[in-house]
Amino acid sequence: MASIHRTTMTPTKLELLTGWLPRQSWYAGSGETPDLVKAGGFRLDDPAGEVGIEFMVVADTAGQEPVAYLVPLGYRGAALEGVPGEALIGTSEHGVLGTRWIYDGAHDPVVLAQLRALLSGEAKPQQQNVSDTPDPTVIVHGTGPGQGADVRINRVLRSAEAEQGSSGRLVAGWTWPDGTAARGEMAAVTSR
Repeated sequence: MASIHRTTMTPTKLELLTGWLPRQSWYAGSGETPDLVKAGGFRLDDPAGEVGIEFMVVADTAGQEPVAYLVPLGYRGAALEGVPGEALIGTSEHGVLGTRWIYDGAHDPVVLAQLRALLSGEAKPQQQNVSDTPDPTVIVHGTGPGQGADVRINRVLRSAEAEQGSSGRLVAGWTWPDGTAARGEMAAVTSR
């Protein structure tokens, strides 16, 4: 089980995402620098204990209406080989663990394997900020195919539950900057 350290990260995750997010093709902002706040998320455990896995929701308040983004993060103690350059969000100095390479989880094989395991009922979501504590608010509707399945990550989040009867869909919540709670589909198994 992953341990959550109460320490500093320099630069912070939000600082790294502020520079990285506008360069993504799915960014919904209008070119302005995002004004990000942490809005929710959850964690998954790496069975090998090597990669920190966080599914972080950030809300961008720079535009007329806030936009919620899902950014899966892989925290590593060394650079990840064989991934495109844009997969690296940045490096940060962790107060306990030292330098961490922070990757967009959509390009990290360990993050993707654990997301597939969650969607197939083989992994349990963990609370974002508490060590070794399941998060019962993260729900998988049905179960999808196993580790070979394709998974779609919804980057721009919309408030809505998964369709009734749909299978292999991950639904979780976040909080808008005004304090309003929201839930929506974060990821789903897709057919090949």
